[in-house]
Amino acid sequence: MLSRRDFLQSSVLSTAALAAGSTLAAEQDPRALIVDTHQHLWDLKTLHLPWLSGAPEILNRTYHLKEYAEATTGLRVKSVYMEVDVARDELAIEARHVIDIAKGGQSTMAAAVIGGSPESDAFPGLIGSALNSPYVRGVRRVLHSDATPKGTCLTKTFIDNIRLLAPQDHSFDLCMRPTELLDGVKLTEQCPSNRFILDHCGNGDPRAFHKNLDPDKPASHTADEWKRGIDGFAARPNVICKISGVIAFLPKGKPAAETLAPIINHCLDAFGPDRVVFGGDWPVCLLGGSLRGWVDALTQIIRERPADQQRKLWSGNALKHYRLTAGT
Repeated sequence: MLSRRDFLQSSVLSTAALAAGSTLAAEQDPRALIVDTHQHLWDLKTLHLPWLSGAPEILNRTYHLKEYAEATTGLRVKSVYMEVDVARDELAIEARHVIDIAKGGQSTMAAAVIGGSPESDAFPGLIGSALNSPYVRGVRRVLHSDATPKGTCLTKTFIDNIRLLAPQDHSFDLCMRPTELLDGVKLTEQCPSNRFILDHCGNGDPRAFHKNLDPDKPASHTADEWKRGIDGFAARPNVICKISGVIAFLPKGKPAAETLAPIINHCLDAFGPDRVVFGGDWPVCLLGGSLRGWVDALTQIIRERPADQQRKLWSGNALKHYRLTAGT
């Protein structure tokens, strides 16, 4: 029979072993840390987002850090702010605002990608001061808006301005129409010293991969057309792919993992485990599902892949590419 002393010692050791086991299990969980490389915020009292005109009601409202914290409840998240395509004369206001948030160190936001217009001769002056901030990691220009003509990213001014980002290792996010991905490939070929990030799996539409998924709304591209673009980007060593955004295309009532798997798996296989990062695309993701629902769907899609590859997708690659630390 155990003495009281032996029993207490045994209990302490057992408790310690359980705690150690729980810690180890948490560390081994590929989702122990999630780096969300595509976090949006917007305050409609401060900024004007032209693209929200006529947008669904769920997007046409203000979203602050408080709502993002609620959306990521139960997850350990570090985030990178992604510009929200504000009116061109408000780019500097947006940049100053998010830099101040990141500098404050009181939220999940560790860095930011700011907006800019590389097609403009004023690009160097407009973004120069913001790019000197240690919290800025790159620039994005949305290329799929109705106001942006096809071929914009291949103009001489655009290419010359993109090259200005390379010396400070600032990346450029490509957010394009899926029918114009090969234009983006040409841009990356013209700028071999730049780092590019392809947003939203090249805006692949799941309707292109599932016959009769949504008969009333056909896909804007074919599966083969999209794959050619993705494979073209994957062949460029200076491009990584952001696994993000596609849940926004999910038709109502359709299973997320099954529906989105063809797009995600093709991107993961094409780019390989070291050139993919996760993005939440909140709150735009709400068009198809919650941020937590997107995380869970992606978890299901990649569950058969090696744990180290899953960890790279959730956090490891982003920590490296965005020059972040895993600590709080």
